[in-house]
Amino acid sequence: MSTAALHPAFDRQGEQNDETRLDAALRSFVGDFGPTAALHLESCVRCGLCAQACHFHLSTGDAKYTPAYKLEPLRRAYQREASPFAPLLRVLGLARKLTVEDLEQWQELVYDSCTMCGRCTTICPMGIDIAELVRATRHGMFKAGLVPDRLALMDRTARQWGSPATPAEDLPDILAEVSAEHGVPIPCDLPAADILVTAAPAELVEHTKALADAARILNQVGARWTMHQGGFDASNIGFNNGDVELQERLTRSLIDTAVKIGAHTVLLPECGHAYGAARWEAARWYGETLPVRVIHMTEYLDELIAAGRIKLRPLGGSATFHDPCQIVRRGGLEAAARRVLAALGVEVIELRDHGLTGLCCGGGGGVVSNQRAAPLRHRVFELKKQQIEATGAQRLVTSCGQCRITLDMGAKHAHWDRATESLLELVADQLVDDVQGA
Repeated sequence: MSTAALHPAFDRQGEQNDETRLDAALRSFVGDFGPTAALHLESCVRCGLCAQACHFHLSTGDAKYTPAYKLEPLRRAYQREASPFAPLLRVLGLARKLTVEDLEQWQELVYDSCTMCGRCTTICPMGIDIAELVRATRHGMFKAGLVPDRLALMDRTARQWGSPATPAEDLPDILAEVSAEHGVPIPCDLPAADILVTAAPAELVEHTKALADAARILNQVGARWTMHQGGFDASNIGFNNGDVELQERLTRSLIDTAVKIGAHTVLLPECGHAYGAARWEAARWYGETLPVRVIHMTEYLDELIAAGRIKLRPLGGSATFHDPCQIVRRGGLEAAARRVLAALGVEVIELRDHGLTGLCCGGGGGVVSNQRAAPLRHRVFELKKQQIEATGAQRLVTSCGQCRITLDMGAKHAHWDRATESLLELVADQLVDDVQGA
């Protein structure tokens, strides 16, 4: 397949004219030009090493997918509007003015062919956080109404419902159905609890076993926990889209609900972007010290096992582990999942690229929800498929539901008979009944 066949059309939202769109984007870009962003934009030496880190470039060989190239609109805006020599560059005509057509052309590079996985960041010899600069570019693109329509639809739904999956008012009924289906109590809207448990959209729809398994473990250790209509979906589509206002609202719904019910912990689901948005980005609105502890499900399982509060029957066999980018490379939870697998008695056979250098599933950053990016995403999947097959491992395990969905979709498209398993579900399936209480 030629890379030309992968080039999608751009989408527009709203009725504003081109001048208004461009002004909105530039205002957003300039607002993000703090000292760190400026230093990073000034530091690029065009070495091209980031290209060898990007799964989109590796799978196509197309130079346009070089990560540093994806920053071109942001870089040009910086040079013309905020760099030390910006006035001189404008007078001399040495900094070409950004146009709406430029933004339209770059929409594919910013949304369809970047998962903000950060692998390019780790390899950059100048220490440039390319993934974070792509996020800043998305902020401006969203303000300009230049987001892929699928992601814009999810954004509008989340604004109305608090989740792209379901209205908050439907949560009690959904949890009651999951409880009845899997035979496990799931508390909802308790006025007081120690742990506020959150979900990813798929756990409320097709991956309900993961939600039920979380409930089973929490109940077994005697935790005082609840889910709550006030804040239940941790996936945070605003984080991916560049909609900072929605990102803040969704994050605050989790933290503020936890504070309201007296919870000391917000427990995040197996979701990578939930971890990035709630664990690290929440400090943007609450300061360095959050009023509650925010942890990922993998951390919670690791802590329960270490404290002897749950015991597991040996699963045995071998497995390879797909490291979710936002949880491992961007979040630092490389060892926790492997300790959980060790507690299951599983031999871990590492992928050629794993841990901090692991290849992205290809669907992060909203790419898996962006249907027009599917052909490119399927090409990226082939890289992952080759590495998984090379391990010879019996199981493929991950700790991110979105990675699981992406890998399963890739396997289906490739007619590959390999399912991706949830670390949480494996733990719940091997749970020994006689465990220590809370």
